[in-house]
Amino acid sequence: MKNQASKSRRTAVACALAAVLATGLAPWTVAGAQPAFPSKPVRLLVGFPAGTGPDIVARLLAQKLSEQWGNLGVVVDNKPGAGGLIAASEAARAVPDGYTLMLGETGQLSIAPNTYQRLPYDPQKDFVPVSQVVTSDFVLLVNPQKVPARNVPDFVAWARQRKELFIATFGAGTPGHFGAFMFGNAVQLKPEPVHYKNTNDALGGLFSGDVQAVFATAALAAPQVKAGKLTALGSTGATRTQSMPELPTIREQGYPSLEFNSWFGVVAPAKTPPEIVARLQADIVRALQQPDSRSRLEEAGFRVTGTTGDELARIMRADTVTWGKAVAATGFKAD
Repeated sequence: MKNQASKSRRTAVACALAAVLATGLAPWTVAGAQPAFPSKPVRLLVGFPAGTGPDIVARLLAQKLSEQWGNLGVVVDNKPGAGGLIAASEAARAVPDGYTLMLGETGQLSIAPNTYQRLPYDPQKDFVPVSQVVTSDFVLLVNPQKVPARNVPDFVAWARQRKELFIATFGAGTPGHFGAFMFGNAVQLKPEPVHYKNTNDALGGLFSGDVQAVFATAALAAPQVKAGKLTALGSTGATRTQSMPELPTIREQGYPSLEFNSWFGVVAPAKTPPEIVARLQADIVRALQQPDSRSRLEEAGFRVTGTTGDELARIMRADTVTWGKAVAATGFKAD
């Protein structure tokens, strides 16, 4: 009887353990010393306001990860300001346990090291790359009520007849800022960048005629173009953007040297355990591979990637060099 009772208890424990493991939320590791990941909500920092491209991507990713993790929850925490530096600084100082992540972007992780002499974090040392999530080409936009051009060559010809050409940016030190400089080099013009605090202000300047053009991400440009409010002259990618396949690239229009984009990727604080980073990377890629995730992101103007952490690290290093050349050529330095 004693052996039978012992056997019954062992069977009950085994069944209970199997049930817990089946949920994917086992509260301990095999060794029994540490809680499995994740066992509580994860915070995903975003350095830009609600409704912007990074926020759209972060909220979709948060939803899909929450579904995978048994609805534990991924909380999107918007910390806008200083071109994303506020969020990046907080993420760099966070406890490296996987429960604080950041959806970083090109400006924070590859441009800022070239523009700030005293950057409050080091992208290469203070973060471990998890996965690039999406990329987004830029689109050159004009106000059809103010600018008669309908393609890049016509815009260049029109601009050369003017004494001044102002191109709006969403902030000094952003990809659009240096993209305007790269555009000027490619077409042999010298546009003056006009820095606005946010996208709404920059588009307001375009509508009022205070500026003649802006480089906006495809995600932001597509709704404006489809509504007939702004005209898209060309995109900056190597191939046509998926949300506007009828729009030729600027390369196609005779300017092969002009190619740049922006990207968003998840990073964790340095020293986050490798096994947690691997789990995060696998779950992010799984989330992005879902058909509805891909279609929603593509419709919003993004190109879905979902890379390894090593690939994101390579992209960060390469873009730091690429954007560094543009920054050096402008002589720009942030305070």
